[in-house]
Order: sequence, then C-alpha cells, then structure tokens
Amino acid sequence: MKITAAVLEEIGRAGPYAETKPLTVCEIDLEGPRRDEVLVRVVAAGLCHSDLSVINGDRPRPVPMVLGHEGAGIVEEVGEGVTDLVPGDKVAFVFVPSCGHCGPCQAGRPALCEPGAASNGKGELLGGGTRMSRGGETVYHMTGVSSYATHAVISRRSLVKVDHDVPLVIAALMGCAVLTGAGAVFNMGAVQPGSRTAVVGLGGVGLAAILGAAAAGAETIIAVDTLASKLEFARDLGATHCFDAADPDLTEKIKEATQGGVDAALEFAGSARALESAFRLTRRGGTTISAGLTNPRAVLNISPLTLVAEERTLRGSYLGSGVPSRDIPRFLGLFQRGRLPVDKLMTHRLHLSEINEGFDRLHRGEAIRQVIDFTM
Repeated sequence: MKITAAVLEEIGRAGPYAETKPLTVCEIDLEGPRRDEVLVRVVAAGLCHSDLSVINGDRPRPVPMVLGHEGAGIVEEVGEGVTDLVPGDKVAFVFVPSCGHCGPCQAGRPALCEPGAASNGKGELLGGGTRMSRGGETVYHMTGVSSYATHAVISRRSLVKVDHDVPLVIAALMGCAVLTGAGAVFNMGAVQPGSRTAVVGLGGVGLAAILGAAAAGAETIIAVDTLASKLEFARDLGATHCFDAADPDLTEKIKEATQGGVDAALEFAGSARALESAFRLTRRGGTTISAGLTNPRAVLNISPLTLVAEERTLRGSYLGSGVPSRDIPRFLGLFQRGRLPVDKLMTHRLHLSEINEGFDRLHRGEAIRQVIDFTM
C-alpha cells in the first residue's frame, strides 16, 4: 500500500531544519503484516530528543529511515499468529520489542531484549528485514516503530493494547516520555514517599519524571535545567525547588536546601556533564539514575572513592526499567484518576508537514512534547 511518511534522507545535515529539510515528507510503499505483525493506522506521534539525536548524528542509524519511536494508533490488519488484537483496537507503541525468550526477557527485563536491540540497531523489525521501500530502495524502521507515517507495520511485541476510552494523543506519550521518565521513578525503587529527589534535564522525559515523583509522594522535588522556562514549567508540575544547571554553586545550594543532598537524583539530559552533576547532588548512601542517552563517545568522570566510601549507587535505566505491557495501563490509570496529568506535557500539535519546524523548536528548547496529530 502507499503511505505518506517523513523520511530521514541523511544524518548530520545542519539546521535550521525548516530550511535544510533533513526529513522529506513523501509517498512510500508499505508491505502488509507478516507473521506476528500488525498494520496500524497512526493517529498520534511524539517528537523526542532521541529522534533529534539521529537527525544530528549523535546516534547514527541507517538511512533512508522513517523516524518516530513514540506513538499510538488503531489496528487495521493483523498478520498470521496474532490472536489477541483485532481491527479497531487502540494500541500504544513501544520502542523496544521484546521477544519473550532471551535471557533478559525471561528475567522480566524486556527493555533489555537482545534480539530486539539487534533488530533496532539494523533498522529492521523483530521478525527480520524491512517492510518499507521507495522506488525499489529499502527504507529502514526506527526502533521497529517508525511512527512519523500515516501507517506502520509493527511487531506485535512492540504494541500495548489500551482501552477504547483513552485519547490516542495521550496513549502516544506513554511509549517513551512517560514510560521512560515516570517509569524510572516507579520501577527503580529510589523515590519513596517523603524522599528528597532531584531531576536533572527537563525535556518531556524529565518532566514526566517530575510528575512521577509527585505521584510517588516525594516530599522534596528539585528541578535542574539551564532554561528558566522549563524550570517554571516544572514548578507547575510539582517541583518544590528549581535551580539553574549552569550555576557554579549548584551542588552547594542543593545540598544546603536538602540538608546534605538528595536521596535520589535522576538524569535525563543525555549529557555526561549532567550525569556527573546529578551524582554530586546525592547524599551519602544516595542513588543516581541515568536515563539520558549520551553521544556514544561521551566519557563519565566520577570518583570511584566517593562511590565506595559513601556507598553511592549509580544505575542506568532504559525504557523506564519496567514492563511496558504492565506499566502503560498502570500509568494510563493514574492519568485517568488525575494523579499523573501527562496531558500537561503536550505543548504543540503539528501536521506531519510541519515536522522539520518541530525539530527546530525542540532543538531550541521551545517545546516539551510536540505531537503530530494525524486527525488534524
């Protein structure tokens, strides 16, 4: 079938993207679903820094590629072997497919699925190969999703069914921003009721962590970023203290405000320097969690002596360190009860034709979560 998609033509093209247009909105061919795959009509797709890091070359991927790893839509057709979804079902997309059979999957850690990571790295689906082409040329999938398109063929292992009464623009945010940010709060066990928590880096994922920390009952929630507008936004979402990340006295000020440091610091900036800063903010015995994806060449500089002598914990969190099929319905339930107001993260709705301008806005820090709304 013919679909309309935003295709990344080359990596590292200089901005402004509204002028250089690294993403071409054009017609491409999409095969039907094979075994264990599903054809989905995309309804909503979010713009994320992980997509931007592919565009700017920080995280190279094969091109041409249809970007987009956060989204939601409606099932139109199911392939052989798919028995638990039917046309008309609403689904949220997950950017790591889980095979269910490898070591991490069997250990209850689907975010670390080995075949899923391998297929994502090659720009293929979990079942092998690609389903998109243009003029006979292969077009690659981003993390098995490629949501910047009117339709997508996706592995059943990359989909979570959601209730029919859930707005799909909200379900779209669940697959990355909320799953990664709030998931790191709820699944890592470091943020407890009454705890002191810091969130470093206030993009859509970091601000979802602010919401998660508030829902988890943290008494002190410290927001850290370089942009005053994002700090103000964080305060509206539940942050109790806000600090400029560029302040040379940042560590001392936060330790003074928290009587020695925070119990847990969560970093979502995707910067080694930001992670080092988060590590310094924690108290003796505290935990630092990194969910930001840095440039692969970045190197971390922390003191092993501090790690040992102060019994610090430094952990990574990918996809919220959870189980999407469990966590997405839970987070949607919290949203529906008013305890996780993720709709506040959505600052812009776009047409697919506005995608390059949207990434300019994201690069300048002028948006939290922009959502391509295919119903507009």
